[in-house]
Amino acid sequence: MRANSSSAIRRIYGAAATASKAEWLNGAALALALTGALAGAPLAAQQRQTDDDLRALIPDSALGDPEGWAKTQAAKKQAAKPAASAAPAASTAAPLADLSVLIPDSPMNEIAGLDLPWPEPGKEEATIPIPPALAAQEDGETLAAAMERVPPPGATRTAARNPGAEGAKAQERETILASGRARLVWPADSAAMPEREAFERRFRDLSALQGLGPHDADALAQLVVRGSSDRKLLEKLFKVYGYYDGEVTQSLIGSEPGADGNSAPPSGVRFDMDPGARFHIGVVTTGRLDETGKDFDKLRAALAIKTGDPLDQDTINARTTDLAKLLGEAGYPFAKVPAASLTIDHASDEGDVDVAVQPGGQYRYGAITSALPRVMSPNHLGDIARFKPGQVWNQKDVEDLRRAVLATGLVAGVNVTPRETTPPKDGQPGVVALDVAMSKAPVRTVAGEVGYDTGQGARVGASWENRNLFPPEGSLKLRGVVGTNEQLAGATFRRANFLGRDRQLTVDLYATNTTLTSYAARKVAFATSYERLTNLLFQKPWTWSMGLEVEASEEREGVPSGVTTGRILYITTALPLRAGIDSTDNLLDPTKGHRASLRISPEQSWARETQSRYARIQADASFYRSLDKVVLATRVRLGTMPGTDIDYVAPSRRFYAGGGASIRGFGYNLVGPRNALGEPKGGRSLYEFSIEARLNTRFFGGALQLVPFLDAGGVEAGTVPKFNDWRYGAGLGIRYRTGFGPIRIDVGTPLNPRAGDSRIGVYVALGQAF
Repeated sequence: MRANSSSAIRRIYGAAATASKAEWLNGAALALALTGALAGAPLAAQQRQTDDDLRALIPDSALGDPEGWAKTQAAKKQAAKPAASAAPAASTAAPLADLSVLIPDSPMNEIAGLDLPWPEPGKEEATIPIPPALAAQEDGETLAAAMERVPPPGATRTAARNPGAEGAKAQERETILASGRARLVWPADSAAMPEREAFERRFRDLSALQGLGPHDADALAQLVVRGSSDRKLLEKLFKVYGYYDGEVTQSLIGSEPGADGNSAPPSGVRFDMDPGARFHIGVVTTGRLDETGKDFDKLRAALAIKTGDPLDQDTINARTTDLAKLLGEAGYPFAKVPAASLTIDHASDEGDVDVAVQPGGQYRYGAITSALPRVMSPNHLGDIARFKPGQVWNQKDVEDLRRAVLATGLVAGVNVTPRETTPPKDGQPGVVALDVAMSKAPVRTVAGEVGYDTGQGARVGASWENRNLFPPEGSLKLRGVVGTNEQLAGATFRRANFLGRDRQLTVDLYATNTTLTSYAARKVAFATSYERLTNLLFQKPWTWSMGLEVEASEEREGVPSGVTTGRILYITTALPLRAGIDSTDNLLDPTKGHRASLRISPEQSWARETQSRYARIQADASFYRSLDKVVLATRVRLGTMPGTDIDYVAPSRRFYAGGGASIRGFGYNLVGPRNALGEPKGGRSLYEFSIEARLNTRFFGGALQLVPFLDAGGVEAGTVPKFNDWRYGAGLGIRYRTGFGPIRIDVGTPLNPRAGDSRIGVYVALGQAF
């Protein structure tokens, strides 16, 4: 229906167009009437009734014979025109009857302010010349030529405030950024914007021109487009720093014409910077923060903004974040702190700040619930948490609990949600339960390792572990090693977070056969320990451990001479104690701070039909300092073993030096006293010193370090060292930083080797040497 009606209208228009001028005007009048009637209907009604309305407005005769109907109507109107002209005052016809205003030959009324002559009839009409098409390579140049330096809104107001600004532009300060593509031209007065350096650093990081190469085929068009984007960025940055009347004028940087009269293409974009006056904070409102009662003053102080401060958006956002953080730490788990709302007044250079705080009431801890009680029970979660029921809510403690649960490795994700159980009443805090939702992680692990060391030979290891075989957090690990110098089989049980947070009980039973250049030992051992752990998520400043060791071994000193003296049975018990302090910034890759530890192990041995008691004491300290692109690291180790003759101490428990974690360049455990056959014998005192420079490079995105190092030390037979048997090793290493710590490769050589020492030592490991 709609298509037929529209077609009929077009035919009416076509018929009117082929008639005389009067007939054409009558047809146009009818079309206007139809259009007006249709346009006056509401849109919804048109959608429903368009076809019916068209049929009601168009006569049946017009639909059947549009051409004939149009001619008949034109004749009727022409016959009625004299009567209408004779009595114009009494006419009450519709506006369509007066068609004189539509006659093209009628003179037009004068329009005020328009003094251009109208085209006279009969003369040749003026034509508008069509410009020739632009060549493709000229598009960018034409677009560049069209760029005009139009001052942004507020320029008149800023000029009125700074009447001397035009004269000041004679002296300017220029900064070249974005690889030379952008030039920021500032007023000469350095006080105009003290934050200019920070402003430019921010622009450099965000600039669209920064990524434009010097040889891009469409560099000119890109200059225009990216320059416009950077201008908007600069205007936005002005507002971030509180310069709400700041102006940025953009133009292309060209070159002077050469001898041939041609200029090189524009090379960059110039931005003339006029920061204007810096706005300040007017009124500060804080929503319903006053409902916090006695906590209001402390919380309002955290929102450290006041009337008269610069209207710096970064500062306002940071202070708003501080307020939200403090609300969470002061017992308001449901507090809402939206982003600050600014109302700018350009007339007074001020902006009002509104932070619509909704504190939501203060609460205390209630019960803890677990979504996976078989994985981690509510009681165990309570043991891990650093808070107790009844204490005031603190978001830091809740986040600490979430991270601790994640650190167990038993779950892949953790979400801790407060749930109101008792609302606040009469000024007393309410109570919230903590719902701990967790997603399970795989608890079984199969691992393998392959390694080689010049002192310890090749080794292949495999292990199987179930980290929650004995819930909660009771793991069992079975392991084995097959190598050229070592064979091992063992089982280890661990209970994490046992009797306290980050405390671990370990029970280990193993059998090993080790054949090294320094000694050979067949051993069956039982060891248990209870310790406070440090890890990557929770690096502790203090750690400690205590334990019990019982082992039976058949051992002998090394036999590089090929002459064997047989093995001796040693039965040893020990009570090792250790304490450590750590102030470094990273567990695996420290750059500053220090570490120190002291290990004291009272021991008793039965060997050669003799019972002996002695103590094994070792102290370690390391220091780290960052110097620009270099981390300077040093290490000291001292050890002593008073109490008995060395022959009554199992060779595997004596002091040795040499190897990747000791004096690099020398073989593993090959530094120290030797027996009459020239075999390593071990000693009762130890001293080591190391220094290395960890040089950061730009290779692999800055992940590669070069590390020259120097190690020194010695082992002596007496319990008090005389420091007269120093051995030195030096070399070069590389470190490749990964998300789980640096991979270390060191190549060292002994500077004062003895007979039998290798000239090169290669060491590969995870983590720094110390």
